[in-house]
Amino acid sequence: MNEFLDRAASDAGDPTNLPIFGAPSSDTIDVSTAPSAHALAGRLRAPQSAALDDVPTSDEAAEPRAGSGASRSGTLDWQLVAELRTQASDLLMASLGDERGQDVVAERERGRAIIHELLATTAADRIHDGEPAWTMEVQSRLAEAVYHALFGLGRLQPYVDDDSVENIIITGADTVFLEKTDGELVRVEPVADSDSELLEFLQFVAARQESTARSFSTASPTMHMRLDGGPRLAAAAWITAFPVVVIRRHRLVRVTLTDLVERDMLTPVQASLLSAAVKAGLSIVVAGPQGAGKTTMVRALCAEIPPHEKLGTFETEYELHLHELKDVHPIVVPFEARPGSGEVGPDGRRAGEYTLDEALYDSFRMALSRQIVGEVRGAEVWAMLKAMESGAGSISTTHAADGEAAIRKLVTCGMEAGQAKDVVTAKLADAIDLIVQVHLETTQSGPDQWHRTRWVSEILHVTPGEEAKGYATTRVYAPNPDSGPALPGTLPDELRRLERHGFDLTGYIASAPGSPRAGEVA
Repeated sequence: MNEFLDRAASDAGDPTNLPIFGAPSSDTIDVSTAPSAHALAGRLRAPQSAALDDVPTSDEAAEPRAGSGASRSGTLDWQLVAELRTQASDLLMASLGDERGQDVVAERERGRAIIHELLATTAADRIHDGEPAWTMEVQSRLAEAVYHALFGLGRLQPYVDDDSVENIIITGADTVFLEKTDGELVRVEPVADSDSELLEFLQFVAARQESTARSFSTASPTMHMRLDGGPRLAAAAWITAFPVVVIRRHRLVRVTLTDLVERDMLTPVQASLLSAAVKAGLSIVVAGPQGAGKTTMVRALCAEIPPHEKLGTFETEYELHLHELKDVHPIVVPFEARPGSGEVGPDGRRAGEYTLDEALYDSFRMALSRQIVGEVRGAEVWAMLKAMESGAGSISTTHAADGEAAIRKLVTCGMEAGQAKDVVTAKLADAIDLIVQVHLETTQSGPDQWHRTRWVSEILHVTPGEEAKGYATTRVYAPNPDSGPALPGTLPDELRRLERHGFDLTGYIASAPGSPRAGEVA
């Protein structure tokens, strides 16, 4: 509940004390010359949320009259909200001038003052035109909605703020799903009246802050950006049949291997092996499908790094958030790549572009103990290899169906970047020590409800191999035919030495399913 609601509640006894009638702040803005708000207006409908009332029933007004604020059932007038947001944005940019982006807190407070003045002017105009006055509740909710539209994600903001929501998935304006942290998948109300209105709002979000501005247009039909508070937004349009948006919330930032054991994602013996591998400085790739928990696993692995080590993280968008855990990782230098904007220059780069390769190059003068490259989807494989070759114990993620497929995927990434297959394969075989495969399984738990479970399904040890293949793998843990966490397989001699770093070798042997496998590691 923001200050608009708090102030409104305290002044309930006197309508003239409501926010729009109160005395203006010292930063009063003249809105008499406010520009037309129709150009960017995104007339969005309210999602189902605890912050908003239910959609009206058939015997109530289905939609509020334009400018009325809300229907009798409490549904906000989203067209009015969008128009006020556009006017507030224009006024805020004009007010800030060259100071835009220099002080986020001051900028938001300035925005609050502008919204205050816009609501006051709009309310006065309504009364002058003979329209009924807004109620205290409508005014407070309008103020909150305009603020979220200006600085947040509009009607999506309640979902982003909901701790039970992990992913927000939009495939066209009329199809919106929430993935909950407990694995439930729920469909909710549309967040826009049309795809074009959804696109208008996404373009507004992409461009509103200079420091993190993104281009989103027919010339740049995809967008990846980090939102305030850490969520990751990915969007595509024009190259897809309809606008597609996925907002990922990272709910497990402070996490350990012990936490994942308690969630049945891996066994205590597997946790001891991975902890020992990190402490021994082995390089690890965490692989799996989308949404399997790869980033969560990397955070848990990083929690095993001794606190005296100096870390560098290299990501296209901040997702690991190790630099926010000062009590766990006191010294972290976080790098975030920047895509650049505007036209491509003679050098083939957009203005302001900053790549992971450049970040890694710059980091070599920062006395780091470990360089951790987050997600590898393509050319990032070279940054990952440089990090693994330059120091001990790097950790990365990639998408793959199984452990060996992860190697093949990384080889493909290197080849797409212009390198020969044998060169890429040899480098990967030398650099990677372990591949941890994370499995995601989704089962239907009821009508329109699904449940997801995750576990470590494979752990491979990687070494250089014969020339034909270029690498060799040993299944330290193999997939469990009965489902669930992987079972002990074959333990190479190199990994036996991890016992002095805390690996439960005795437990590994004891947990082998049957004497033949137990004999392999005896």
